[in-house]
Amino acid sequence: MRFRGAAHSERVSARIGVWLGVSFLICFLTGLLSHLIQHPPDWFGWPSRPVWLYRVTQGLHVVSGIAAIPLLLAKLWSVYPKLFGRPLVRSPLHALERGSILVLSGSAFFQLVTGLLNVAQNYPWNFYFPQLHYALAWVAIGSIAVHVAVKLPIVRRALRRETEPEPESSGLSRRGFLRTTWLAAGAAVVATAGATVPWLRPVSGLSWRSDRGSQGVPVNRTAAAAGVVDKAASADWRLDVGTRTFSRAELAALPQTTAELPIACVEGWSQSAVWTGVSLPDLLRAAGVAPGSRVGVVSLEEGGLYARSDLPGEHTADPLTLLALKLNGEELNLDHGFPCRIIAPNRPGVLQTKWVRRLEVSP
Repeated sequence: MRFRGAAHSERVSARIGVWLGVSFLICFLTGLLSHLIQHPPDWFGWPSRPVWLYRVTQGLHVVSGIAAIPLLLAKLWSVYPKLFGRPLVRSPLHALERGSILVLSGSAFFQLVTGLLNVAQNYPWNFYFPQLHYALAWVAIGSIAVHVAVKLPIVRRALRRETEPEPESSGLSRRGFLRTTWLAAGAAVVATAGATVPWLRPVSGLSWRSDRGSQGVPVNRTAAAAGVVDKAASADWRLDVGTRTFSRAELAALPQTTAELPIACVEGWSQSAVWTGVSLPDLLRAAGVAPGSRVGVVSLEEGGLYARSDLPGEHTADPLTLLALKLNGEELNLDHGFPCRIIAPNRPGVLQTKWVRRLEVSP
């Protein structure tokens, strides 16, 4: 069987492959960074400034993953005729190449499809998404590395070649196919990037979450879903900080700090908002604790995956880390964490614990 389409050429495959490799590398590195921030080993540290850094890295993670979808489809279209080549295996190196393609295609499709469903918060599966997504990211990037190593001579030859006769074809030309691929990838990015890039929102028709939530900020988990409505609204609520206890009125009587900070979710959306509350260094000093201590933040929510978070000393010493009482000039509503929540600069949204009950100071 012979394939004469303009898309089925080494030059097309190599060019698309380069951009697909760049997209996967950005997606992998930014995803690895997000994982380390959420599950930090002893050697890893993450700064509190600049306040927008995680917003950018996680936005790049999601946008590069979305761009990779049309690029992957175009790449597979450009090379699929080789699947019909005979013999199926010509040498050990050829077998390694075919095996890497199988693993690469399977892991890449899994990562991109499940990642897209995660962005939409649609989970038609029984496994824990972050754990499997992280594990298969290593499988995908490893198979890409093997594939690139095997194909590098062909890629270099294809990219250096200045002219190549167009194959006879009644369809798109080679340049037409490449332009269509770039257009599809660009359209996918523009249509969705408004979730994290504010100035793209007017033209980003498929963006999600942005500023359409209550009090101008999206809500991933409501107070009802967390099972904290009665406890959060109770007049008996108190906040424990070390050996001190504060009522909400006492917190409101402490010096208040107002700051514009973004909240950036692992799903890629982000939104800047004006938060008002007690600066954590001020709160710790009021409780007789030195700022810079490691602090465990415990929520009223029980049993949730993110009912507790840990604030490293870098953040507890930063005056922009707030125990927020107000959002955009209004008292926090229940879904945004009333009676108080943590807002720390340059942190994932899942670590910005809501409905705070206790701050545990590590020795």
